[in-house]
Amino acid sequence: MATPLFLRNSLFPPLHHSFLPFPKYSFPSFPSSIKSRPLTSTMMRGSEITEEVSETKEAVNVDTKKKTIFVAGATGSTGKRVVEQLLSKGFSVKAGVRDLGKAKTLLSNDNPSLQIVQADVTEGSAKLAEAIGEDSDAVICATGFRPGWDLFAPWKVDNFGTVNLVEACRKLGVNRFILISSILVNGAAMGQVFNPAYIFLNVFGLTLIAKLQAEQYIRKSGINYTIIRPGGLRNDPPTGNVVMEPEDTLYEGSISRDQVAEVAVESLVHPESCFKVVEIVSHTDAPKRSYKDLFGSIKLT
Repeated sequence: MATPLFLRNSLFPPLHHSFLPFPKYSFPSFPSSIKSRPLTSTMMRGSEITEEVSETKEAVNVDTKKKTIFVAGATGSTGKRVVEQLLSKGFSVKAGVRDLGKAKTLLSNDNPSLQIVQADVTEGSAKLAEAIGEDSDAVICATGFRPGWDLFAPWKVDNFGTVNLVEACRKLGVNRFILISSILVNGAAMGQVFNPAYIFLNVFGLTLIAKLQAEQYIRKSGINYTIIRPGGLRNDPPTGNVVMEPEDTLYEGSISRDQVAEVAVESLVHPESCFKVVEIVSHTDAPKRSYKDLFGSIKLT
């Protein structure tokens, strides 16, 4: 499906399988402690989750010897880059894919640190839990619906699919979740209801609303999250430095998929990224900043 000219490399990423959100050495290790919100009680109400969470975030010890990351949507344009960067930085990767045949052509089969597993986020949390496995330390969600005639596709993938991943993590005790989402998901609250990108994407099954509700579910789940909202996704290599802003700040701009993947991977090793929603684009005139500083500049959500 061709993308309208006004959306190309400017306001918003084109629609495709890895749009999600429904978008980034040495060998690092997980921080010795990360902050988590202990979940004390949970109630399900329709597609929402509510719970009581203690007001203080307590340190949780993490086994630094473990570094297996499950990537949902691993054959997507962004997901594939996430897998490649994880492997290059010393992580073991479980690549969750719907089509094993496609995955074998797109992902390296000769890397002993890569395991390709079948995983469809629309099939429920029980099957996803089997795919993620108890040996996974974190999940990166880089999924996105395929444009088509099914107007419920954004909800099946970007909403319910993300919720299924979160619930699978809760079943397994996996307490680190990275979601690649999108700028403008909360466009209505930002006064951007007439933004062409906001209008265009919501025509396809209210995509941004589906993503926003998934984000809200994550934030109420008690899991240690980082939600990354990139601007328009570019396939070309980075041409500038990453600009990181708080949620509901950016409404235009673009960024290389390589940088989106890098931000996702760096969030695993920087505790400053925990419990935060960040929006990212890149600018050629932006100063080069460390990810510790970038994540540290964003307040807890």
